[in-house]
Amino acid sequence: MANSSDEIFDPSVPASPSSIYNQSLNASLEDQTILLLAGLMEAGQEDENTCKELANLTKLLTDDSSDETRSPEPHKPLYQLVDADSVDTILGFLDMRQSASVRGYATLAISAYLKASGDKGVDLLSKFFHSKVRKGTYDDFIVAFSVAASIFPVVPDVTAALFLSEGFVANLGSLMRRKWKSKKVEQSALEMLNVACMNTPCREAIKKYCTEWLEDMVATRAPESPPVDTQESKQIEDGTIQQGTHSASVVNLAAVVLAKLQVIPTTPAPGTEEERIQPATTSMEDLSDMFKNMLSEGESQQSAIEGLAYASIQPKVKEKLASDKQFIKNLIKALAEAPAKSPATYGALSVLVNLTAYLPAVSEEQKRISQLKAYANASKAPEGPDPLNDEDHVTKRCQTVFEAGIIPVLVTHSQHGSIASLTLVVSIVFSLSKTTKIRGKMAQQGAIKLLLHAYSVFPTDNLTAQRTTAHALARILISTNPQHIFGGSNPLPLTSAIRPLLLLLSEDPNSEQRDLLPIFESLLALTNLASTDDTARNPIIRNSFPQIEELLLSNNKMVTRATVELICNLMQSPEGVAKFADGSKQASQRMHILLALTDSEDFATRRAAGGGLASLTEWDTAVNAILERDRGVTLLLAMCKEDEEELRHRGVVCVLNVVSAPGKVGEWGVKKVKEDGGIDTLKECLKKSRNQEVLEITVEALKKLLGDEKDAQKQIE
Repeated sequence: MANSSDEIFDPSVPASPSSIYNQSLNASLEDQTILLLAGLMEAGQEDENTCKELANLTKLLTDDSSDETRSPEPHKPLYQLVDADSVDTILGFLDMRQSASVRGYATLAISAYLKASGDKGVDLLSKFFHSKVRKGTYDDFIVAFSVAASIFPVVPDVTAALFLSEGFVANLGSLMRRKWKSKKVEQSALEMLNVACMNTPCREAIKKYCTEWLEDMVATRAPESPPVDTQESKQIEDGTIQQGTHSASVVNLAAVVLAKLQVIPTTPAPGTEEERIQPATTSMEDLSDMFKNMLSEGESQQSAIEGLAYASIQPKVKEKLASDKQFIKNLIKALAEAPAKSPATYGALSVLVNLTAYLPAVSEEQKRISQLKAYANASKAPEGPDPLNDEDHVTKRCQTVFEAGIIPVLVTHSQHGSIASLTLVVSIVFSLSKTTKIRGKMAQQGAIKLLLHAYSVFPTDNLTAQRTTAHALARILISTNPQHIFGGSNPLPLTSAIRPLLLLLSEDPNSEQRDLLPIFESLLALTNLASTDDTARNPIIRNSFPQIEELLLSNNKMVTRATVELICNLMQSPEGVAKFADGSKQASQRMHILLALTDSEDFATRRAAGGGLASLTEWDTAVNAILERDRGVTLLLAMCKEDEEELRHRGVVCVLNVVSAPGKVGEWGVKKVKEDGGIDTLKECLKKSRNQEVLEITVEALKKLLGDEKDAQKQIE
């Protein structure tokens, strides 16, 4: 609903008692309620006093309707004290000509009353609405339409029934086409239609009976300057305008309603054809151009943003909007200037979500099922997704939005916005984070701080929002140096990023489709964090090692590879080594798996497993665990035979560590390496290798195996 002023109503600000309420504090609850109702019915009160009395009435009714907050003092249910005249008075405060604050507090009051009174309240509301419509004066229409617009979100089913009562919508268009019309009546009617579009039957009725009238309004516009004729000027000031002309605010609101009608197609009942008085002639592209101009000219900004939020759902419109870089800058500027928790903020964020959102990944099986359903429900072949929504087009739109400077604005809004707007903010950042080349700049501009704050704010039962936040964080951390983001003068602790990333190691229980991408990207981000120091490694080990261990056995080679790479970095911590070398049965089993992965078909997995073993074999307990495995030394020597220098490097490091272990473990290591043909393997490795470090390590290992240094040197030569 569009407000008649720019004032933002904030019900979270408590209202202090009015003078009449102060006098009643020592009275009974019933007397307090009666005094408040009497005060509200007094004419000529200041808005401030009206708001206070409405707020106090709301509190009394709300407290009395709950067993937890109801006063133990014996009293009559307070809603029964609110008679028909009182209801009429409160509903009158919803008049669009009232201030935004009065309308806001009146909405809360009538909501509390309807909740407490049940069918009685609904009956009084219906009588009020029908009475106003039957009287048919300009003032009565304005009040009736304003009431319907205000309470639609409060009691949508009840208001929809009033809206769809026989003849009401069908006669609305002709009613608005009188010879002399009221600008305020038109505006109140449009505000009602705008809100009623949220209900499917209401939207279809509007589409059927009001499209022609709406398009007539969009096609006309009142003069920008006031008319010269004083009588005509007086008529406009009084709220009446000549037929064929409409104020800019009315035209803009009509365009918003048309956009809502077009973006959601009407679904006729089975076996029937859709009825319409006249097909829509104003295209969504035309409407979006109109909204763009309204935004650039600073005209009816709220209507412009609301209309764009719907228009930008269509691929052609979103592509056209994104190609206009000046429009994107205007939109971001409007978002930057919009108050927190305002409709303008939510609308602008919705537009940006539409522009940047990627299509969800769909498996081949899901595609086949969708095709079968489409064939079953339609006579023609199903259409594929619009090419303007493919990855290339969305990536370009994301790049445009990012270059227009969106991240700093989102950071600001994330600190003060509602949970609903914060969800949209995170969705935009998530989409932008898919583009690898801008991740570093996103981090510099505060995206990581934004995401960590969002994760801490989202309720734990909002798992979808938490996972989206964590996934965006993972993507950015993959491509950035953690030491540039955390620590130093930056107040963000590195450990604050670990908890969100660990959430992604489990599959999403709310998703119908198995998606391993969040797991994979979380593993990569954790690997990056684990490259720093034990401050990051130890919390990862303590809080998620069972999950990491399970992912080692994944059927997906990319997930397995990323898990092994993470373990390779975790081996730099003594706590990580202990998981493989503390002598337990579990540690022995883990060592068996890591050794087996050195024989993986995937080169990167073999390399990571070799790196982990190179770190592990620096500990004699780990060497002992390898020697206890039947094929442990065989698998280490196999790495020394690889064609890739990187793998041979890891192999000879492992062998040198085994034969260099102290005491009996080292002696056992020398014996087993010799028995597995280690001397010949290392000599062959010398012939293959060109890297000086690999050559030196191999020579050192051969010396350990051959014992006598002169004899060893001779054999090596």
